[in-house]
Amino acid sequence: MRTRMSMKKILVVDDGITMRLFYREVLEGAGFEVEEAANGVEGLERALLGGFDLMVVDINMPKMDGYEMVRQVRGDPALRAIPVVTVSTEEKDEDVLKAYTAGANFYLTKPVIPGDLIETVRLLTGVATQ
Repeated sequence: MRTRMSMKKILVVDDGITMRLFYREVLEGAGFEVEEAANGVEGLERALLGGFDLMVVDINMPKMDGYEMVRQVRGDPALRAIPVVTVSTEEKDEDVLKAYTAGANFYLTKPVIPGDLIETVRLLTGVATQ
């Protein structure tokens, strides 16, 4: 069992409360600490407070979409090294390319399979599988 000190901290940014609860349940169940934000503006503010090892960012959100949030994360020296997993219902090649061009490290399509999410987060945070 990981101690709270060694837990990797994940920021989940999604405008859907059901999705945020889903991510929290899956990621906390896998041993990660989770914080939430309801849109890209709030997500960027939370990210700037620091301490995150990875961000899971929805693409389609009000106030600031995921593409713009990722661009701003990549443009900020304090945040640019944090891995970002983007998540969307869009699965066209141009949507995936747009996410990677913005600076995403990985792209998952909704509905997200819990095992795929855990595997991706572990890979990008350097947490060995158990």
